[in-house]
Amino acid sequence: MNKMIVAGVVTTALAMAAAPAATWVQQAPPPAPAPNLGLHVEVEPAAMALVKAMTDKLAAAKAMSFTAVTTYESPDRTGAPLLYTTLSQVTMQRPDKLKVITLGDGPRTEFYYDSKTVQAYEPASKQLATVAAPNTTDAMLRAAFQRAAIYFPFTDLIVSDPLKAIAENLRIAFVVGKSIVVGGVPTDIVVLVGQHAHVQLWIGSEDKLPRMAQAIFLEDPARYRHLVQFSDWKLDPSLAADAFAWTAPADAIRIPFAPPAATAPAKK
Repeated sequence: MNKMIVAGVVTTALAMAAAPAATWVQQAPPPAPAPNLGLHVEVEPAAMALVKAMTDKLAAAKAMSFTAVTTYESPDRTGAPLLYTTLSQVTMQRPDKLKVITLGDGPRTEFYYDSKTVQAYEPASKQLATVAAPNTTDAMLRAAFQRAAIYFPFTDLIVSDPLKAIAENLRIAFVVGKSIVVGGVPTDIVVLVGQHAHVQLWIGSEDKLPRMAQAIFLEDPARYRHLVQFSDWKLDPSLAADAFAWTAPADAIRIPFAPPAATAPAKK
């Protein structure tokens, strides 16, 4: 299943500073203690006030849509980083609907959740994985991660309590300053450091919406960077009744809803 969806999305997460480690971290040896970043360990109230304003606005929305462009580094055969990019068009409705259409440096992928079923489809290969799902988006996202290693870089924006997801296990939070470049709007910049990642986050100064996040995973010795840029925000848009409905093509090839190791063909 990772081949279909996660290749383009699992490597970056807005709040990996607070969330469980991504799949590649889970497969690594037990992590060493978080490194000493040379900073006084403190969660600044000013930084958390900016984060809370953002998460309150997101949590209050009953529906939303946005675009997430994810750029991440991954080593090539020489060990030097290559850049990969995906573009995800996201539509969600609380508490139980989600659609993610992802384009990028690889096959297009489609993810549909309608409160009862998850369907993940790769049009190029016609592969389809379908599974019965829990009846809330929060529970579905947990189950998708546990069962098939699916993790979206914007997961902590669409859960019911974004502040709890971001603040859990947070060790350091401080304000960096302001920018007038990111997203074409004035933004406030904060840094959030948790058990697994150092995240720099740009939040709209006026609209309080996330505009960009850069994460460095602390357990990655190469310190590769993972960037997500957010745009086209629409809060509480008018959505069609069938916005999350999808019918699989008749020629779809059914595969298990499972991690990549479980679905990859055996090597001779």
